[in-house]
Amino acid sequence: MIKNIIISLLIILTLSNVSYSAAKKGGIVDNYKAINNINNKASLQRGAKYFMNYCSGCHSLKYMRMSTLAEDLDIEETVFAKNLIFADKKIGETMTIAMKESDALIWFNAAPPDLSLTARSKGADYIYAKLNTYYEDDNTATGFNNLALPNTSMPNILAGLQGGQKVILDSNNTPIALEVKSKGTYDENEFKQMTNDITNFLVYVSEPAKLKRYSIGFWVLLFIFIFTIIAYYTKKEFWKDIH
Repeated sequence: MIKNIIISLLIILTLSNVSYSAAKKGGIVDNYKAINNINNKASLQRGAKYFMNYCSGCHSLKYMRMSTLAEDLDIEETVFAKNLIFADKKIGETMTIAMKESDALIWFNAAPPDLSLTARSKGADYIYAKLNTYYEDDNTATGFNNLALPNTSMPNILAGLQGGQKVILDSNNTPIALEVKSKGTYDENEFKQMTNDITNFLVYVSEPAKLKRYSIGFWVLLFIFIFTIIAYYTKKEFWKDIH
């Protein structure tokens, strides 16, 4: 019986490794690693600004309330409403979009997904890689393609900032590099900082409660440490006369 259990476990581990290898992106995409720090309020504020200006026209964050976002990111509601709300919405509402799904199907051949949980379902590195690996492709309707999500129907909304990229292929038509074709408003480092801020913002959005957990975590650990010391000396006091 033990032998059968061991064999079963080995089979499960083998299948898991195969599944992981099959799902893992290879090549250029693996080079894009996001730097996440949801305690960096400045990064989250910039990410919110970029998201609202470039992404919120198509992508919703339906599980996020704008008043909660303003509070967590230390943005005054009047400032948030003036600079980050572009539709006829109130700050207490959730971050939905005005675009109709029927229109999206006509324009993009697909409805843009809600991004509330994308960082949890696909990972921060995927978001960061997708924002950075667009390249020009005359064979697509939008004129762009993407290494992280090939044949995506999403246009490169950040093309003006990033500039144009072309993909370099090896003899087997495998992408091996991305090369700058035309310069954008931002240089490479500025663009990567911006996309990292957007990624960091979406990581926060996927689990806003994490901010509060992190903020009280230190005090919880300090309490446990102090309580342990008190409990230890209390125990010594109670048991000192027992031999």
